[in-house]
Amino acid sequence: MAVLGLALGLALLAGASATACDNSGSEGGRSPGRAGVPPSPRTTPAQELCARVVGYWSRKVLDSDTYGDYQTMGLSNGQYEILRSVVDAARAVKRRQGAEAADQLIDRRAHEGCADWYRTGGPSNGPWQ
Repeated sequence: MAVLGLALGLALLAGASATACDNSGSEGGRSPGRAGVPPSPRTTPAQELCARVVGYWSRKVLDSDTYGDYQTMGLSNGQYEILRSVVDAARAVKRRQGAEAADQLIDRRAHEGCADWYRTGGPSNGPWQ
């Protein structure tokens, strides 16, 4: 009988310890993870990063009216090709319809250009792409 009581006591103790260490709830606004393992950070898809950087530099080039070196901008050759196309279109729209229309066109064309570029392989087309 003492052995059964001891076994029951150990089982209850083990169950209480497991419940106390349960990490299934949210902690400090973070998503749950395994005990001692932080949740994975969220990542931005490469296509979206491409659109952001191309959009940023397209606005800079449009405002300065001059192109810089793609490497100093942190762009690949493929991203630079997208930028040149976006800026050429934005210049024409800015003259006809104003800066706000050009700004909207930059966002749209950067997303479209990067989507096309990644659909066909993106930077994997070559080391300089």
